[in-house]
Amino acid sequence: MTDLQQERSRAIAFGIAAMTVVVAASNVLVQYPINDWITWGAMTYPVAFLITDLTNRRLGARAARRVVYAGFALAVAFSIYLATPRIAIASGSAFLVAQLLDVYVFDRLRRRQWWLAPLVSSVLGSVIDTALFFTLAFAGSGQPWIGWAIGDLGVKLAVALAMLIPFRLLLAATVPQRQGALR
Repeated sequence: MTDLQQERSRAIAFGIAAMTVVVAASNVLVQYPINDWITWGAMTYPVAFLITDLTNRRLGARAARRVVYAGFALAVAFSIYLATPRIAIASGSAFLVAQLLDVYVFDRLRRRQWWLAPLVSSVLGSVIDTALFFTLAFAGSGQPWIGWAIGDLGVKLAVALAMLIPFRLLLAATVPQRQGALR
């Protein structure tokens, strides 16, 4: 294995580990409301989009999808144990759809202004994730899930905007390794 292949494998493994931790933690934290509008999970989950976008920028859409699929499988497995099966299934379903949309949109916008791809892909992903997750996890539960969904979406959008700062700071470290990474 060449040095470039080893570095690529380490970067993907780091992305998978980070994604697993963020999603599993978010699935635990979503069970703890701050108020009738926001849960603690809204504060951590948007970091998943940062991980996906940095992986996409550095290694390309194919590697980002690998991080999403592996992170999905591990996070769902941990979430069944750490949260509830319903939350794990809702999270896994919403996560997979939203993150794959994020990878696709980011890849289509990657050659434009540095901020456009991460912002648009994260906003669209957050909207889809929130709608799917809160509907699947809490509909019919008697909990104020619509309020939580609206509040969490507002926080996720604010955090997605704030994530542009670390994205920009880490941009130099995420320059594509080779031309083929842009596919």
